[in-house]
Amino acid sequence: MKLLLTAINAKYIHSNLAVYSLRASAGSIRDQVKLAEFTINHRTEEILRDIYRKKPDVLFFSCYIWNMVYVTELTAECKKVMPGVPIWLGGPEVSYDAEQYLREHPEVDGILCGEGEESFRRLGECYVNHKADVEHLSQIPGLVFRRNLTPQKKNEETVPSFTEHSNKSYVNYEAGAWEVEQIQTNPPALLVDLSTLPFPYQELTDFENRIIYYESSRGCPFSCSYCLSSIDKSVRFRSLELVLPELQFFLDRKVPQVKFVDRTFNCRKSHAMFIWRYLLDHDNGVTNFHFEIAADLLDEDELALIARMRPGLIQLEIGVQSTNPRTLEAICRKTDLDGLRAVVAKVHAGKNIHQHLDLIAGLPFEDYESFGRSFNDVYAMRPDQLQLGFLKVLKGSRMHREAEQYGIVRRALPPYEVLCTPWLPFSDVLRLKMVEEMVENYYNSHQFDETLDALVSRFPSPFAFFEQLAEFYEERHAEQRKHSRVQRYELLLAFAQKSFPEEEQSFRQLLTIDYYLRERAKARPSFAPDQAAYKEQLSEILRQTGKQNHVEAVPAGDGQVKYLVFDYENREPLTHAARVIEYKE
Repeated sequence: MKLLLTAINAKYIHSNLAVYSLRASAGSIRDQVKLAEFTINHRTEEILRDIYRKKPDVLFFSCYIWNMVYVTELTAECKKVMPGVPIWLGGPEVSYDAEQYLREHPEVDGILCGEGEESFRRLGECYVNHKADVEHLSQIPGLVFRRNLTPQKKNEETVPSFTEHSNKSYVNYEAGAWEVEQIQTNPPALLVDLSTLPFPYQELTDFENRIIYYESSRGCPFSCSYCLSSIDKSVRFRSLELVLPELQFFLDRKVPQVKFVDRTFNCRKSHAMFIWRYLLDHDNGVTNFHFEIAADLLDEDELALIARMRPGLIQLEIGVQSTNPRTLEAICRKTDLDGLRAVVAKVHAGKNIHQHLDLIAGLPFEDYESFGRSFNDVYAMRPDQLQLGFLKVLKGSRMHREAEQYGIVRRALPPYEVLCTPWLPFSDVLRLKMVEEMVENYYNSHQFDETLDALVSRFPSPFAFFEQLAEFYEERHAEQRKHSRVQRYELLLAFAQKSFPEEEQSFRQLLTIDYYLRERAKARPSFAPDQAAYKEQLSEILRQTGKQNHVEAVPAGDGQVKYLVFDYENREPLTHAARVIEYKE
């Protein structure tokens, strides 16, 4: 018997914690559980081929908003080529209104709702022991499943029906016969004690160049209306007696990155402090740990602790979402913005922690101008990454229930992203999409830091700069094409030439510095100032400092020249840019 857990991830570097946790929790049938991971970049026919060749006896899919289009297509195709193989789904995208999903997708046999470790184990045992009948499935909490089809002769005058009150029924007309089908919804599964779950990773042979996900808690104490985690208020923690040796497992193997999926990692200070202190004391000099936190909850003890950490040991993701007080109130988000600014500034001053700050466009009461103010507020905090996201109206969330009340219009298919609101028409959503692309390519990449600092300071606000840059791209139809790294530099130079033609040489120099901060390129870019006049001096400095470096001659005014040495052997730990020193004879 082969039970195949299938995950379709957003990117190759991602892994799916859910399927690893389900397999680890399978108990006596663990050897019958196999995994198959793909990405949304695979063609569906490729995934179908691989699944078919694995010859599963029961097929399971892990479902999220980013893969549902693929899962829906694959389940239909799998049922065609493997008609006798039961297909089950699980995950947040199908747990809400599971009965309706089964009605709309007859190829799916059942859905595991909620936390699935216990339900999956018991369901798998039923199949392995050949007891996957209605009687045994009815005893497993958290299942919504299709009972046996009952073909009946077509009757033009009457439609057969069921009277069993415990089950839902519906009728389909197909191939000249009425099919009356029952869908049974079992009681919900109880919330699991995290300390009873086995460690999901026994080996790491399949994780080269991939992010490993880990959880030390489930649930969230907050009530953000757009988030499914707010539904479960009972925050549960995995015992630290288990967590610490599991973290050591990653440290011993020098895993590049471990990403905690805890929704608010620092909601319990003692828990966060214990883990951070352990990582500080057992740092292997390689592994990075990612945490999603509420920054305004960090106190002086926590700040003092993380200030001692190796640059790159941890990184923090901080959801700001908006700085509009009315918007924050509408989404039930309690944020001390002044406290948040102060904390982010203190962390930033330490120059050892990567900070990732998030904004969400499309929230209630946030129009284009208001979002621009939120953007400027967050940009002023100088995060290492500024993520512009767009509201996703998730099924089961409070925002899903309130969307009509607020007049929020979303896409009909996953990821249910906002199309427009009474405050943000679709035209403004499209403008923000372009701003998002500019921020991602030019700010978050850290390939243009020196040039951006100079350019942004010449505009009324950071948002105004990125807005103008986006409009420049559209004027040139550049947003419709993929660009090489050099082309991004050339486009930014063209923008600077148009905006400040009198400063062209200055921007050429800044772009050149940015270019060589990343790597010692074999070919000098076309936008770089000519260095022929300094050839002998540059060669001599390279001879003295090391040929693996790069030396750039930079005019310093009054006919003077300074020489910058780019050291690629000693890079900045957070940005990975070359260290730059001024050469002194």
